[in-house]
Amino acid sequence: MEPLDLASAGKLGAALMLAFVALAVTPAPAASGEVHFGRNVRVGDHDFSHQTFDSKHRAQIYLYNHKPQKPGCVWRSDGRGGRVEVCHLQRK
Repeated sequence: MEPLDLASAGKLGAALMLAFVALAVTPAPAASGEVHFGRNVRVGDHDFSHQTFDSKHRAQIYLYNHKPQKPGCVWRSDGRGGRVEVCHLQRK
């Protein structure tokens, strides 16, 4: 077995470093999941019981310490083929 000279050891180290950087920079896939609320789930005195949210049916809930200008929930299109439930609710 021949000992590695400095030039080949440097190339090997550079290749390993390049592979490490490529793995570190590669973004991980986004976590996809589903949330299902069970019985008696209330947020800001609004009933969210038995609702399921995933990538196609999402929710944006805004909680205010004061009365919101337009209180309540509305389903809107998210522009990507899904729906978003936008809720403006007052804290209890």
